[in-house]
Formats: sequence, C-alpha cells, structure tokens
Amino acid sequence: MKTKVMAAVICGLLGLAVLAQTQGTNQRLTDDPVFKKDCAGCHGKTAEGRHFGGPSLKSEKAAGMSAEDLKNIITSGKGRMPKYGSKLKPEEIETLAKEVAGLNGE
Repeated sequence: MKTKVMAAVICGLLGLAVLAQTQGTNQRLTDDPVFKKDCAGCHGKTAEGRHFGGPSLKSEKAAGMSAEDLKNIITSGKGRMPKYGSKLKPEEIETLAKEVAGLNGE
C-alpha cells in the first residue's frame, strides 16, 4: 500500500513539474516584448491564434517545425506571415523561434 501511495505522489510531482515547465515556456514567449509588439496582434496574447488572424503557435503544425524552420519563417515570411528579417534584430528572431519551439516541446 505504501508503495502505491509513494508512486502516486511521485507521478503527481512529475506531472506538476512538466506543467510548470510548459507554462514557464509559454510565459517567456507571451511576456517577450518583441512578441507583444510584433506577434500578439495576429497570433493572440496567449499565442493560441486569432480568428481571421495568425494561426496558433501551439498547434500540431507548429510543433512539427524546428527552431530553424521557425526562424526562417519569421525572417522571410510565408503565406500571410510578413517578413520580419529587416524589422527585427537577428537575436530577436532567434529568441522568438526558440520560444515558439519551446511551446511545442523542442
């Protein structure tokens, strides 16, 4: 009985740790001043997308992209996504790409 209780406690703590890490990553992106200024208008304040705006950055499609793929899209644009290569510093683009990839477990 004690083993089952201990296993349940450990599983619960691990679950909380994963949840906290995910929320922390999401928080980094949505608190990023560059995201707020240049991205949230289309992708939403929580990065979950907007109706008739940009898609969710937490979607399966975004999850399938590497930080390098995301960096290229932010830099060069794609579809309705405008180019930000001349508007943002390379390190800002790099940070955004890593933060979006972090939302999806990379």
